[in-house]
Order: sequence, then C-alpha cells, then structure tokens
Amino acid sequence: MKIDSHQHFWWYNAQEYGWIGPELSMLRRDFLPHDLAPLLKQSGIGGSVSVQARQTLAETQWLLDLSDEHPFIRGVVGWVDLCSPRVEEQLERFAAHPRFRGVRHVLQDEPDDRFALRDDFLRGIGGLAQYRLTYDILVFPRQLPAALELAQRFPEQPFVVDHIAKPPIITGKIDSWNLNIRRLAQHENIYCKVSGLATEADWKHWKKEDFAPYLDVVFECFGTKRIMLGSDWPVCTAAGEYAEIMRIPADFIEQLSSDEQADVWGTNAKRFYRLE
Repeated sequence: MKIDSHQHFWWYNAQEYGWIGPELSMLRRDFLPHDLAPLLKQSGIGGSVSVQARQTLAETQWLLDLSDEHPFIRGVVGWVDLCSPRVEEQLERFAAHPRFRGVRHVLQDEPDDRFALRDDFLRGIGGLAQYRLTYDILVFPRQLPAALELAQRFPEQPFVVDHIAKPPIITGKIDSWNLNIRRLAQHENIYCKVSGLATEADWKHWKKEDFAPYLDVVFECFGTKRIMLGSDWPVCTAAGEYAEIMRIPADFIEQLSSDEQADVWGTNAKRFYRLE
C-alpha cells in the first residue's frame, strides 16, 4: 500500500490560520477528508498520515476524531505542549488512541533558532519514548544545527525531517543545507520526508529538474530505508495539483528497484509510524 506520509486538514478561519497570507489565498477555505479521499484514489494511494497545522490540543483531538470516521487516515501526528509541566498528562491522553503516532511542534516559526534545545522542550521530547511516539522535525535550513544537537541527545528517539528541511530550491542554493542534512542523516534514528518540494520552488514555473540536486543528496545520505513520500496537501496546491505534485518524487524513484520503491512509497512510513 502506498502512503501519503504528510497531509493536513482544517476548518479555515483567518484568526487561527494567520500564517496563510495573501500569497496563499488559494488555501483560505476548508480542506477536509472528503476533499482528499478522491485525490488519493486517483493517485493509487491507500492511506495517509495527517499532521497538525495548529498548535492546539483541540486540533489534535479533532484529527483523531477524523481518523475514527475515515479509515484512510492511518495515523495522526498531533501537537502537545512539550514545554508544559503537564505534558505527560497530555501524552497519556492522546496515546490512548490507536492512531496517535507522533508529535510535531512548528519549530520553523520560533524566533529562537535553538528553541528545540530549551530545557523544558527537551524534557517534553524525553517523554515521547514511554508512549512509543515519533517526532516530526519542521525546520528551515538555518535551524538544522539545533536539530542535529536534538537528535544527538536522544539517539533512541525516532525523528523524521519534514520537507527535506525546506532548502531554498527557488534560488538553487544548496551548499549549507547539503552540509547539515548530511550530518543529520548520519544518525540512524532520523528519517526524511520527501514532501513540500514544489512550495520551496517557483510556484508558477518549476520543473522537475529543479529538484534533482536536492533529491540526489537526500537519497544518497538517507538511503531508501529511511525516506518516505508525502504531499503536504493542501499547502502543495499553491504550486500544483495533487497528482502533479506527487509525480515529482514518483518520477525520481523510477530509477530504483521495485523493492526500493515499495519501501519509499509505504513500507518505511508504516514502520516508522507503526501504522496498521
């Protein structure tokens, strides 16, 4: 089964989705399971991992409720307040649900690039192992050194880098990102999501050749056992239709063996997130 390892849902309102600015006006509407289901079917994808888009406990519960109603949602990566003294209570509550598989904090938006190394945040990360939960690392390239330190502190914790750490594909710059992503990949507990590529390129004029240098690096340093594919739907619709976006990695991995393609398309996501 193919798995879309990274997608979102939301009921849109301007107050709670302030990050959706004028340039993302196409995202200023509701995106719900009945919108995604036919897109998955058309692309031959059998399930998805739904990832938080707001930093609220209410949204985490809502995503879990959606997974009860829509079986194609195989797992949920939600938000808990990792810096809270009550984080264990929050983790225990959500971990009771069979499809709660991981946690994410929007580190890319934190003013402090070393936010992930705060004592309270580290204490929260340390609590994930008890519940066999993963952690999604959402950072910009400048924050990769802190992400590396985080991974080094928790060598047994499963981490996955979202959107290959958002390199500046639109400029073609690669050197600093290349250096740090390779350092991160040296740690076997870290996976990488090939997702969100087109939104880091020229939305109107990208071509698949734009992504090849970055994909070459990711596949070389993570290998085919620690990479999973994701759409970042509906954010990806800023740069193209769902099927068009998913063809970017699909075309690239045609050079791999059938077993390697199966790993990247679904087996790795199932193993990492313990999907049923």
